[in-house]
Amino acid sequence: MTKVLLVEDDIDLGNLLTQYLELNKFEVNRVYNGLEARQALENTKYDIGIFDVMMPKEDGFVLATRVKEQYPYLPFIFLTARKMKDDIIQGLKLGADDYIVKPFDADELILRVQNILKRTARVTPVKKPESKSYILGSFTFDPDNLKLTSSTTNKTLTEKEAQLLDFLFQHKNQLIKKEDILNHLWQETDFFTKRSLDVFISRLRKYLADDKTIQITSVRGVGYRFTGV
Repeated sequence: MTKVLLVEDDIDLGNLLTQYLELNKFEVNRVYNGLEARQALENTKYDIGIFDVMMPKEDGFVLATRVKEQYPYLPFIFLTARKMKDDIIQGLKLGADDYIVKPFDADELILRVQNILKRTARVTPVKKPESKSYILGSFTFDPDNLKLTSSTTNKTLTEKEAQLLDFLFQHKNQLIKKEDILNHLWQETDFFTKRSLDVFISRLRKYLADDKTIQITSVRGVGYRFTGV
């Protein structure tokens, strides 16, 4: 069974979501704050996390920061009562795979969880004896092992960052439509995924900033062009 880590301090909502997830054949561990969630992650491997934002002791944003550092392969969804655009952008920057504003329909949550699990193919990559590597200017990029290295850099990418960089490399020196990237990596082109793509592009630009010859250029209203490799 798919294992879900549900982090929600509202007793009634947490119980309702637990019951609904279990009815849909998910195995659920429900905890009440970020500290309890990190303890649970130390003992069990989960397939997806569902994190409330506003919680005592350690909120969802702090939890997400720790999760991305220690469990980069774990996808997660934020649940929040806050509709502020800045909060949504912050959630995206922290690597959330989705962001649901309360109140919401439980069926919607189930569908979003199922879609995320499909597109992230929740299998931790196994290191291969001979994995393909690319030379990106002064960098070496190993997409199988999520590694971007140079004489001054040793960066472990998230799975989605590696997929995006790999896709850009495969289409280097071409104008790549934003919709093509979204359909390939997310199988969706809605507002959330468009904002996610913008955030991921910004991250890759930051990672590659030491080599000024490598450029990810935005073409307004169309997409991106990856050059210099």
